Amino acid sequence: MISYKTADTITELQQILSLQQQNLPKNISEEEQKEQGFLTVEHTLGVLKKMNAIQPHIIAVSNDKVVGYALCMHKSFKKMIPVLVPMFTIIDSFLDTNVDYMVMGQICIDKNYRKKGIFRGLYTKMAEEVSDKYDAIITEVDALNIRSSNAHKAVGFEELTRYESGGQQWELIIMNLKNQ
Repeated sequence: MISYKTADTITELQQILSLQQQNLPKNISEEEQKEQGFLTVEHTLGVLKKMNAIQPHIIAVSNDKVVGYALCMHKSFKKMIPVLVPMFTIIDSFLDTNVDYMVMGQICIDKNYRKKGIFRGLYTKMAEEVSDKYDAIITEVDALNIRSSNAHKAVGFEELTRYESGGQQWELIIMNLKNQ
């Protein structure tokens, strides 16, 4: 049985970091990256705690184990993670200043729990948690991560634009919460 909730404890944040480590390119093969997707940003416990204090992360839990997560990042973090600065610059150039948004900073599902609807469940819970505060959820996907791009579009994200940063092509996508 999978339950969805906000991250409330240090143990849950540590479990997020453990799952993150298992899905970074440095820890998986190129073949697995193409077939299963991969993560781009490596967070610290300190940063996760600060992000969680402003807008709690969404987690999927099975038997007290985090088996999936979607990180919530308020726009006040736009300069805290250097690799994400270009994304925030593009967002600010595309969106009307009166649009209040939250960035989904990263989503990941444990390999043993994929294809069980957890991705959709995480975004459903996230939308429930943030729709009264924000107009939209925005994220970016590495343009080579086709699996992730398709999964995001299947749950309601639409492409805002594509751009290049750090030698990579990125797809900036948005889920409008006011039209749901």
